[in-house]
Amino acid sequence: MFHVRFAKRISLGLICMLISCVLGCSAVPGTIRTETAAAVPENQTVKSHTDCRAAMTAGEPLSCTAVKDKKTPARHALNGDNDPASKPAAASPLSLGQLIRKYPDVIKTNGPRIKKIALTFDDVPDPRFTSQILDVLRKYRVKATFFIVGNRAAKHPYLVKRIVREGHSIGNHSYNHPQFSKLSVRQFRSQIIRTENIINKIARFKPRLIRPPYGEINEQQLKWSESHGYKLVNWSVDSLDWKGLPKEKVKRNVLAHAGRGSIILQHGGGGVGSNLKGSIEALPEIIEALRRKGYTFVTVPEMLKVPEKK
Repeated sequence: MFHVRFAKRISLGLICMLISCVLGCSAVPGTIRTETAAAVPENQTVKSHTDCRAAMTAGEPLSCTAVKDKKTPARHALNGDNDPASKPAAASPLSLGQLIRKYPDVIKTNGPRIKKIALTFDDVPDPRFTSQILDVLRKYRVKATFFIVGNRAAKHPYLVKRIVREGHSIGNHSYNHPQFSKLSVRQFRSQIIRTENIINKIARFKPRLIRPPYGEINEQQLKWSESHGYKLVNWSVDSLDWKGLPKEKVKRNVLAHAGRGSIILQHGGGGVGSNLKGSIEALPEIIEALRRKGYTFVTVPEMLKVPEKK
């Protein structure tokens, strides 16, 4: 009888131990869940790793728990690969000055520091002004560089022929004078090639030089130009003659800034209502004044020692 009661007590004790173990083991997860929930305020949801990092950066008093995105491996959630703050921002377009410094062999604003000057004339041919400029240059035996607009060359091919015949250099100044910086590379390429084909039909060669209208160009266009063998040329001295300035102001704008290796910008054509009378009248005095200072005049290809033709 004693043995029976002892066996029952042992059985009952084992059953109690088993029940206690089951209850004790299941209590742990509940405790963990409760503590985890308490770490986040009632009005705050558990945030992702990205949200937590942003919150901590902003100094918010928030306890964060990294949440793994089902579509993202755990290593990405932990190392911030999906965090926008960890990715570099898109680079801003380079300014013209930055492009000139980055690509010094592709785009030029002046020549070597020797006593030579390059006179350049944009927006040609224009029957109102180009012939008068050519007359002055012929009288003073000066060779210059003319940057040709394609749709004008198509209308006045005889002036392009005269420029070439009298020993001046020519370059490409676009088809219809847009702002290159507002064009795609494809549109830019069309402007260059269309004008190039017109010049080739008239002058029997394709010019290597390009002068961007307004001096503007972007990096992608510059890279395309470089890869196709072109040389871009801006200027170091601006006459501002396009403003219709009188002779003395044009002359002062040039002579006050001209120096060794200067590339001087004037215009041989313009839009409706343009007045280049002051620039044409100033040209003989500019030539004479610079010659007295010991300067000689060369074309841009001569100054930069690059072929005029592609």
